[in-house]
Amino acid sequence: MGSAGHLSSVLLLAFLLGLHHSSGFWIVNVVFPPPAKPKVPSNSTPPLIIVPGNLGNRLEAKIDKPTLVHWLCYKKTEKWFPLWIDLNMFIPIGVDCWIDNIRLAYNRTTRRSSNSPGVQVRVPGFGQTYSIEYLDYNRLAGYFYTMVEHLVNVGYIRNETVRGAPYDWRLAPNENAEYLAKLQNLVEEMYNQYQEPVYLLGHSMGCHYVLYFLNQQPQAWKDKYIRGFISLGAPWGGAVKVLRVLASGVNDGLSMISNLKIREEQRMVTTNAWMLPVEGIWPSDHVFISTPTFNYTTKDYQRFFKDIDNEEGWYMWEDTKNLTSDLHPPGVEVWCMYGMGLPTAVTNIYDEVFPNGDPVDFVYADGDGTVDTFSMSLCKRWVGKQEKPVHITEFRGLFHLDMVFHEKVLDQIQDILEGKSDTPTEVDVRTDTE
Repeated sequence: MGSAGHLSSVLLLAFLLGLHHSSGFWIVNVVFPPPAKPKVPSNSTPPLIIVPGNLGNRLEAKIDKPTLVHWLCYKKTEKWFPLWIDLNMFIPIGVDCWIDNIRLAYNRTTRRSSNSPGVQVRVPGFGQTYSIEYLDYNRLAGYFYTMVEHLVNVGYIRNETVRGAPYDWRLAPNENAEYLAKLQNLVEEMYNQYQEPVYLLGHSMGCHYVLYFLNQQPQAWKDKYIRGFISLGAPWGGAVKVLRVLASGVNDGLSMISNLKIREEQRMVTTNAWMLPVEGIWPSDHVFISTPTFNYTTKDYQRFFKDIDNEEGWYMWEDTKNLTSDLHPPGVEVWCMYGMGLPTAVTNIYDEVFPNGDPVDFVYADGDGTVDTFSMSLCKRWVGKQEKPVHITEFRGLFHLDMVFHEKVLDQIQDILEGKSDTPTEVDVRTDTE
């Protein structure tokens, strides 16, 4: 590694360590992912494809821009460079360059999104695991590394029996048809190679992607190619936190970036509109945003987007609101696993500076610290609504991101892959007893 690469590594490490004890940007929680413990190799390693959550895989860019937001920004690059995670986003001027590179431009007429002018974006490593194991080139920000290493310890082989399916997480599936076709081809390729059906494993928003994908397939295809769907921490009814993200921004501990600054990028991705709490599932009188002048429920999304001066968000929501909101059963065996027992905000209370200031208070309910239990437990609706069984396991005391790290979750995933039928309904991660 050259001196510039070494400096970048040191800066990223110093930055993440400096935030490690802050309020918790989710990448901070994955610095130095826990090592997988040695395991006895298994005789059963059915093919597995992992679909990551929002922000959960690398993105790369190449630019030749007609204009710049700041004279210090790069105007043209000859090679692809890291867009997510990009070290430039951690410095004051660099964040403006990064936002202009990663942002989407939404067209109300075509109802389609496009990259910023002069920017090409690609997803590296489809079918491989490196892009979801670590989100940076220096292997400092880990995501699925611990899980993949656990699987390797029991006999899986990276990029062969366990594979990753990264995607452009800025885009909802209605604008990601090429990815869905690649995912179908990957499933069929692995089935043909190993002559047994494939498991799909998703985390958080990735579970919605898996559900959308499965709902597009004929039942005969699913019966042949899919063994089961392992769902980790899925916000099936949407995520309340998204309303705060869109209203005033959430830097989640990134102290170098203000909430209002990161809000610029957060409003430009269609997946945030897609993940809003679902109208018709949440009580119609539940207040998600409370201000001195108005209380916003699912009935008030059009006014909400107008009041926060983000009317394009209303069109994005209209485009995506019906993609998975009916929670149509996936038609395959499901293992739905999620954390619970932790206070999770379900109402954001603002003062008169709304939307250009942070909430001053919250109303909490049970959840995993990011998504409430009500939303995650909606997979229970599938019980008895499809021929294939649906298994539910609640992990008491487990945070949202820890679903991909915790030994008890990894052990249960291993049991599922080995065909063990005993699935606990509740696991308390705070103790050694189940």
